[in-house]
Amino acid sequence: MRFAVILLCFTLIVGTLPVAANEPLSPEVVQVLERLVPRLELQLRRRFEQAGVEYPPARLQLISLKQEQQIEVWAADAGPWRHIHDYQVLAASGVAGPKLREGDRQVPEGFYQIEALNPHSRFHLSIKLNFPNSFDWLNAHAEGRRQPGSNIFIHGSAWSVGCLAIGDQAVEELFLLVARSWQEPASVMILPYDFRCQAPQLPAAARPWVAELYSYLQQGVARFPLAAKAARCESGCGALASAGEAVLP
Repeated sequence: MRFAVILLCFTLIVGTLPVAANEPLSPEVVQVLERLVPRLELQLRRRFEQAGVEYPPARLQLISLKQEQQIEVWAADAGPWRHIHDYQVLAASGVAGPKLREGDRQVPEGFYQIEALNPHSRFHLSIKLNFPNSFDWLNAHAEGRRQPGSNIFIHGSAWSVGCLAIGDQAVEELFLLVARSWQEPASVMILPYDFRCQAPQLPAAARPWVAELYSYLQQGVARFPLAAKAARCESGCGALASAGEAVLP
């Protein structure tokens, strides 16, 4: 059963199963967008034009790398995924490894979707992830953890505990992009570090299911090759990415 749930999470990311269309935006979110569009949309359009992707994006994928303190933005229309931009994570707490319980100050790891935009955040603006997802709940239940955590956001400001702070300017851009993506809800993949550069290694005292999760994260991130973006990493990146792509269904 655990395998089936994580496979479902993975296939949602790579687009082989249908997902629900975005719900209509609330009036409060629309008001925020009316302020953001005049300042930001021209620059965002230029980034998409340079990447060869239509704007607004049909599909949007965020890849958060905890060790690198970075969020990559990828988008696609009818063609392949294209790298658009990187945002620096200004503050996040915790270490490598999934979030296990409320208050452990860990940033989650896994496959998530964006489920809400918060225009009233005390961190300027915020973007809510659907943590805990089905896989998180499955493992929490199996291990007797009744409160695996909640309220995980990408938000503005420069400090955070258990969430991802990227600054006010960056969160405005992401807020606008997420709101404007139209084909399916934007997805977020969170990894302890870049599995395209270094093969997964389990944290100390990792739960048995973490190896399975990391295997699927490695396969998932391999669909977004470093060769498609202006990025540097140590030798072996290309080989690791190719190996990950080769075992995908």
